[in-house]
Amino acid sequence: MNLGSLCDQAATDAIVATAFDLGVNFFDVADIYGGTMNRSEAMLGKALGARRSEVVIATKFGAKLGGGGGAAPGGGSADYIRQAVEASLAALGTDYLDLYQHHFPDAGTPVEETLEALNALVRQGKVRHIGLSNETPWGVHRYLHLADTSGRQRVVSIQNPYNLLNRTFDIGLAELCIREDVGLLGYSPMAFGVLSGKFLGGARPPEARMVRWPRYSRYGSEQAARATEAYAGLAAGHGLDLAQMSLAFCRQQRFMTSVLIGATTLDQLRTNLGSASLTLSAEVIKGIEGIHRTHPNPCP
Repeated sequence: MNLGSLCDQAATDAIVATAFDLGVNFFDVADIYGGTMNRSEAMLGKALGARRSEVVIATKFGAKLGGGGGAAPGGGSADYIRQAVEASLAALGTDYLDLYQHHFPDAGTPVEETLEALNALVRQGKVRHIGLSNETPWGVHRYLHLADTSGRQRVVSIQNPYNLLNRTFDIGLAELCIREDVGLLGYSPMAFGVLSGKFLGGARPPEARMVRWPRYSRYGSEQAARATEAYAGLAAGHGLDLAQMSLAFCRQQRFMTSVLIGATTLDQLRTNLGSASLTLSAEVIKGIEGIHRTHPNPCP
């Protein structure tokens, strides 16, 4: 998400190369990321270069440009999807997408039309797998039911927020996705950087997204600050880095397929990836659950 908005091409090249060297093989973008249509996709494609065949590329369609979230008008329609996939393929410099995700539900388009358009892309070889994003339990179930009763492609993933300050996925979606084998690609695992600890004590680092772009205010409440203080204390008490503890908790969830990090510097990237080798103890998990009971989802 930060490619093109917080990272120029040189920074993107360095982050992608370092991530690849450290074992990362999954990169997720969207056609609206970067401030102009397809900008982040083009930057990622250039950064990957000849390594395309060695990685899994996921992108998304159907969101309105300009921030704030929500579906583009007709963002789930067949015509929209046909045009969007061609633009994404061209920007990424590839002839196929490993995962193509519907970014936001489009209430104005029948799910049957969206699913059939995505199936057509799979049949054509332009898309290997399909997924959803920012979806509800009903929405996921609707797609799965249509696929199972019509022989169409099943969705394999859902990309929704998941972090210590927002565990609403646990309510309804977790059981559904476990039982139906739909993996979560958890976004905002650091809660827009809040769970790095950079905002502790009322700090307002000027480079942070919540400071630069006030619309990213979801994790800026007093309740979130109190919960973060508690999690920071727990991490310190066990000799853990708060960011790594936060990411490790997400990764250890049964329904999690990949934790989507958005590092903008190499130091952030290395710290975040260090969580991959961290397994939280039962005592730490107990502490996390205790804080969650006291501060349940302050930022849903």
